[in-house]
Amino acid sequence: MLPLPLVPFPADVDVADAPAFDLSRAGLRGDPDAATVLRSLVAARTGTDLPDGDTITLAVQGGGPMESYTLEVETTGIRITGADAAGLFYGVQTLGQFIRRDGERWVVPAVRIADAPRFAYRGVMLDVARHFHAVDTVTAYIDRAASLKLNVLHLHLSDDQGWRLELRSRPELTEKASATAVDGDPAGFYTQDDYREIVAYAASRHMTVVPEFDMPGHTHAVSLAYPEIAEAPVTDVITEGAIPVAGEPYTGTAVGFSSLRVHDDATYAFVSNVFAELAELTPGPWLHFGGDESHGTTPEDFAHFVARASAVIADLGKTPIAWHEAGAAAGLAPGTIGQYWGFVTPTDAAPEHARAFAERGGRVVLSPADAIYLDMKPTDDAPLGLTWANGPTSLERAYSWEPTEVVDGLPEDAILGIEAPLWTETVASLADIDALAFPRIAAAAEIAWSAPAGSERTWRSFRARVGGLGPLWTSLGIRFPALAEVTWTT
Repeated sequence: MLPLPLVPFPADVDVADAPAFDLSRAGLRGDPDAATVLRSLVAARTGTDLPDGDTITLAVQGGGPMESYTLEVETTGIRITGADAAGLFYGVQTLGQFIRRDGERWVVPAVRIADAPRFAYRGVMLDVARHFHAVDTVTAYIDRAASLKLNVLHLHLSDDQGWRLELRSRPELTEKASATAVDGDPAGFYTQDDYREIVAYAASRHMTVVPEFDMPGHTHAVSLAYPEIAEAPVTDVITEGAIPVAGEPYTGTAVGFSSLRVHDDATYAFVSNVFAELAELTPGPWLHFGGDESHGTTPEDFAHFVARASAVIADLGKTPIAWHEAGAAAGLAPGTIGQYWGFVTPTDAAPEHARAFAERGGRVVLSPADAIYLDMKPTDDAPLGLTWANGPTSLERAYSWEPTEVVDGLPEDAILGIEAPLWTETVASLADIDALAFPRIAAAAEIAWSAPAGSERTWRSFRARVGGLGPLWTSLGIRFPALAEVTWTT
C-alpha cells in the first residue's frame, strides 16, 4: 500500500528510498501565485511560514498536456513544474496532501510524481436556489473543490423557491422572487458585483463557473415576477411535498409542477434577455438552461422550448448545457452538452436521451444520482440529506463506478467529464455542505482525474488514502464526517 495520502491518485508515482525533505530547511521561490497558495497550505498544516529561498521552486514550464505537472521531492529540495498555471496549482495541492509530522519535524517524503487529468471537465454543482448561500460560503466551497483538482463550479441559480442573480434587464426577478427558500428560511440573491467576485475567485483557483437558469420547469419563482409568461401550477404531478399556489412564494420541495408558456413570444423575449445578460457576466464557455423534470409541460411543448432556448444560447456564442431530458428534443441546438443525472444502471429512456447529445455534435457530463449526488445521505442515520436515489449513498458506492460503463454506446471521447451535484433541500450552511460533500467529493474527484486502472485505483487503496487526508482537512477547517468505512489518521 502506498503510504502517501494522494487523492486523486496521480498518473505516475515513484517513491524514492531516500530521506525526506525537512521543511525547516525550506525556502521558496518561483511563480508568485502558486507560492501564495503553497504558503497558505503550509501555514494551515504546520503553523509555520515559508521564507524566501531556493530549496522549493515553482515554475510554469510549458509542454505536456493541459493541467499536467511534475513534482520532485529530494532530500535537498522540492521542484514543482506545471505545463500551465493550472498544472502548477495542482502540483502544489498534491504537495500539500503529503506533508507529515516526523517527531518534532515537518517533512515531505522523497518522491517523483508526473500527473495529468483523465477528463477535461471535473465539476461540482451547488444549488443556491433551494437554500441561498452567501458569497463567502461559495468561495469556501471553491477552495475545497479546487484542492481536489476539480475545475468547474456549476451554480444552480434559479428554481421554484427563488431567483438568485440580479439582472438589470429584468429587475423584478430579484425584487419579487428572491426573498424565500425551503422551509421559509432566510434567502437572498447575488448582485452583479457578487457574481463577478465569485467568477473571479473561481478563476484564481482555476475553476470555471457554469451558471444555470432552470427552465421551462422549476420556474415558480419566475411566475412571481412575470406571471404573464408562466402557466398555473400543475398540482396533479406532485407525489409528495407542499402544494404550490399561483402568485405565492413556494417554500416546499415538490418538483415538476411549474412551466413557462412555451408558445408565447413574451417567453422568448424573457429567455433572450436573461441569457444575454448572463452571457455578458460569464467569461466561461457554458450556459446551463436546465430542462429537467418538466412534468407540467407536454413532450411536444418541451421539445419546442428546448429547441428555442438552446438556439438563444448558441446564438450568443456560448455552448448550451441541459439536463439529459433535453436530448429528447429533435431541434436541440447542435453541440449542446448533456448532463446525465440518471442512475449508474440507467432506467427508461435516459440512455437514449444522453446519447442524443453526442449524436448531434455535443458531449455528455455524467452525474449519476445514486453515485455522486452529494445531497444523498451517506448513511441511514445521517441527519442531513435525501434518499430517493436508491437509498443512502456510501463512500464505497460513490467510488465504485466507471464512467464508460454507465450509458451503453457512449464512448469515452463523448464524455466531457464528471460533475458531483449538491442540491440543498436540507443544506443551509457551510457546515451542512461539509457534512454531505466530504469525503464523497474526493471519490468524484478521483473518478474525474485519475486513470481507471492501476494497482492503487481500488476501493481498498482509496479508503486508506482518504483516511490519511483527515489531518489536512481538519487543519483547513473542513468539518467532514468521520465515516466508519474509513480508518482515519489523527
